[in-house]
Amino acid sequence: MDVAQQIRKHLPRNPMDTVPVIDDYCSAYSTLFFDVRNYEYFKYLHLGLISDIKRKSLPEISRIVNVSSQSLHHFLTCADWNLWELEKTRLHSILNVFINIPITIIIDETGDRKKRCDPASAKDARERAPR
Repeated sequence: MDVAQQIRKHLPRNPMDTVPVIDDYCSAYSTLFFDVRNYEYFKYLHLGLISDIKRKSLPEISRIVNVSSQSLHHFLTCADWNLWELEKTRLHSILNVFINIPITIIIDETGDRKKRCDPASAKDARERAPR
């Protein structure tokens, strides 16, 4: 169906395609978004998070996906979507993957213990630091 027919029939437009991996992953969350733009911004954020950029900030992600950082910021702060439903959907999809797979949990406590920060030794280190 072309865009003109969608407009005449008042049908929502289809979201823009991104990378197939992102489209497949985010398709499970499409019902959580009432506005197709919000769903697209959700996909763009995922695309930015897996992209090969140093800083995963909104301005950097917006530069990569060619949308304004203000739009991404608005999506995160003001858009109409439910975080709890998103989390429930995410956990449900994870459980579906692991439901028939036996899992072994290994707790490794053999690592070095963290050094305790002693205020007196920190003060000594500051005094010994070259100026």
